[in-house]
Amino acid sequence: MGTTMEYFHDPMATHGSNGLEEHTSTSKKSDVEGMAESLEKLDEGYLQYGCSHYKRRCRIRAPCCNEVFDCRHCHNEAKNSVDVKPQQRHDVPRHKVQRVICSLCDTEQDVHQVCINCGVCMGKYFCETCKLFDDDISKQQYHCDGCGICRTGGRDNFFHCFKCGCCYSIMLKDCHPCVEGAMHHNCPVCFEFLFESTRDINVLPCGHTIHMDCLKEMQQHLQFFCPMCSKSVCDMSKVWEKLDEEVALTPMPESYQNKKVCLILPEQEDLDFMQ
Repeated sequence: MGTTMEYFHDPMATHGSNGLEEHTSTSKKSDVEGMAESLEKLDEGYLQYGCSHYKRRCRIRAPCCNEVFDCRHCHNEAKNSVDVKPQQRHDVPRHKVQRVICSLCDTEQDVHQVCINCGVCMGKYFCETCKLFDDDISKQQYHCDGCGICRTGGRDNFFHCFKCGCCYSIMLKDCHPCVEGAMHHNCPVCFEFLFESTRDINVLPCGHTIHMDCLKEMQQHLQFFCPMCSKSVCDMSKVWEKLDEEVALTPMPESYQNKKVCLILPEQEDLDFMQ
């Protein structure tokens, strides 16, 4: 006697499987929509807020005077203007900033990249050490541990010289004369502190540093020497040759003939005797 087996189809089982798939699909769709909404919220107000120094979506509360400013540069400009009494002028200690205010919802909070209230990203670039926010990442910001502050221009394009105590272009890595604390002083022309300056800086052949625009202004006034050591800031060999020719063509008065003087030439750093 043969055995007959019958396979029963349970319509409820099939329906239950389809229901699970639909639930999973709906759940995934909700997650994707939620992520998209979160990302959209993060970018809200991008490049629409800030000041002349930074595009960012927050302001800072200065720990030194407890006042609110768009950024530390805005604070320093306001607190060091000629309208402020000399004894009250000061800079904000950037590393000590503890409170920021979201530009979109005005929520004051501890330093975070994302607002704890509205969820907006207050700066595409964010450095927790320097308390720096910036939406304009085309500057290629990076934090230099050697300098202890953030720099611009791209980490791969600069190196930190520990003797000079600052970051230089990678092109100067093996060909610059090291000067102790080369940028830890004021510009010899405008007297702005070079280490934290936002203006372009030129490294002279002697190793001293100066603002690029200050150097150009000196050259416009026919000054081609370093204000720190008096060495030439460019190749002056043609000029010296021209002067030598003019001296050779100038007759020496009899009273000064066959006399020698001792000269200290900044270019050679040794003694030279000239007749």
